[in-house]
Amino acid sequence: MNLEGRKYVILVFILLVGSIYLTRLFFMQVVDDQWKLRAQEIAEKRKEITPPRGVIYDRNGKKVVTNKSYYNLMVREEEIVDLDTAAFAELLGWTVEKVKNRFYQIKKGEGRYYNKNTKKWQDNYQKQRAYPFIKELSIEEITRIAPHLERFPGFFEDLTSMRSYPFAGGANIFGYLNEVSREEVEEDHFYRGGDLIGRAGLERFYEKELRGQKGIKYVVTSAMNNAIESYANGKYDTMAKQGPALTLGLDIQLQVYGEMLMQNKRGCIVAIEPKTGEILAMVSAPSFDPNLMVGRKNINENYSKLVLDEGKPLYPRPLAAEYPPGSIFKLLQSLIGLQEGVITPQSGFPCTKSMVGCHNHPGAGNLPDGIKYSCNPYFYYVMRRIIQQGKKKSMFADAEIGLNNWYDYILSFGLGQEFETDVTGMRPGLIPNSAYYDKWYGHNTWAFSTIRSISIGQGEVKVTPLQMANIAAIIANKGWYYTPHFVRSIGNKGSLPQFKKKHYSKVDPIHFEPIIEGMRRVTYEAGGTGKKAAVEGITVCGKTGTAQNPHGEDHSVFIAMAPMENPKIAIAVFIENAGFGGVWAAPMASLMIEKYLKKKVKDKEKENYVKNANLLNVKKRPSKH
Repeated sequence: MNLEGRKYVILVFILLVGSIYLTRLFFMQVVDDQWKLRAQEIAEKRKEITPPRGVIYDRNGKKVVTNKSYYNLMVREEEIVDLDTAAFAELLGWTVEKVKNRFYQIKKGEGRYYNKNTKKWQDNYQKQRAYPFIKELSIEEITRIAPHLERFPGFFEDLTSMRSYPFAGGANIFGYLNEVSREEVEEDHFYRGGDLIGRAGLERFYEKELRGQKGIKYVVTSAMNNAIESYANGKYDTMAKQGPALTLGLDIQLQVYGEMLMQNKRGCIVAIEPKTGEILAMVSAPSFDPNLMVGRKNINENYSKLVLDEGKPLYPRPLAAEYPPGSIFKLLQSLIGLQEGVITPQSGFPCTKSMVGCHNHPGAGNLPDGIKYSCNPYFYYVMRRIIQQGKKKSMFADAEIGLNNWYDYILSFGLGQEFETDVTGMRPGLIPNSAYYDKWYGHNTWAFSTIRSISIGQGEVKVTPLQMANIAAIIANKGWYYTPHFVRSIGNKGSLPQFKKKHYSKVDPIHFEPIIEGMRRVTYEAGGTGKKAAVEGITVCGKTGTAQNPHGEDHSVFIAMAPMENPKIAIAVFIENAGFGGVWAAPMASLMIEKYLKKKVKDKEKENYVKNANLLNVKKRPSKH
């Protein structure tokens, strides 16, 4: 026997058969789409169960985002038998033409793709798949339709849910949901066409937590393709799991109250719990009822209206609006000056109006009084000592060293950078350093006299309202802060790791005492610029600001923390085009503080003064500080 020859024959035979199988397998999986469609058809025998999204609670256990049941009327075209279009249209209350057009819209919406192997364009639409024919039907609507669906094979109801907001506030915090795009379905196999995804706010940031886990139910079908029983008695089914609840640091009643106060105004209120960094309220005005953005029908009707609204209610002002901070910035200059040793709490400076304009007030013989009077020349003197410390003979080189040192201090207060917070849309603001001014003026061509406007929070300096509130929180904590955030706990797992890390400023705790005393004098002593911020029984420490606006009336600014002895709330109020901070922003802050700490507002006169004010079309007034 020629065993050697037979061995080669067998080897050739094996290789030939293997090549045939591999070629056929390649043809089935890559070239011939009918096998791909067949696999998808088999997959359709398993039904995905979408759980309701996780519920969201405020800090007091109140549900602020819940789910409400709705129904989709689904269609699977391969199961349709002799559809009586006229009768079906009558059931829906549609015209025959509208029914036909809906089929066309579904197919068109799925789009087409180019098969590189067959060199042909093919439809993504598949007859064996179920598609929403009518979305978001109420229980009343589906109850009228469902009993008659047995006359129309291929159509069936599918229970779904949409968001519901018990309180008409917090729209810019919660965000909204919308249908996934085809690209999102391809990128993440969790989603199928018609599913919803978070588009903004907390819904977007915590999408993967809130969406939960889908379940799978396998079914056995009859020869007529009707589901008749669970496969293997449900042995291989998996349960859908609702997303974990989110517990926020938000106080929804404080949030709604703030939005009420900000009616007929543009601007922001941000309140933070200093010891945790949890955001108690974040008002962006004008605002809107979050229920306006629930479901496709509402989004189609309201989104364009909100986009075109000149008040920009969709714009997240507390996060993205970069404003000059005005005189609240003097608090940071004071802290840096103390840490650098260029001033002491007893340092006094004259109110030299020839240096920079200022309102009339007694001379500031010490730092707390400088803060109380908000004296512009005082803080020009402070800033000059910070910038020009005589470390170099050249005043230009000296200013470069001083400014970059100042810049590092300011960054340690969380300014000039985006917080790693849990809502999207955050902007960093602007803090200039030597490279910034070199770009504009050239190297070694500028000194303090060139950049002195930043002494009082004007010029190139820009901060967001969230950063302003965090400045108040840092002062309340005497030098440290947690990154401001909303979610206190995901289920029972607590907050995200980045919200448990303390951040320290470069200023020692001892230097905060004279600053806090100055803020107390702002509110309670004669000559203080923020006396309207006082709250009976609570020591409020604050600082007014008037941010210059070249395009119209100046902006009204106020930051505060209270109570002085054990701060539980730090707050920033920024009202566009409202002028002096002590007139409007200060009393609004005091109302928010009283509401949070006492749960109710006793000073109804002040409340009505703020609530009834319309500051959208104010005339130009001379600015104060």
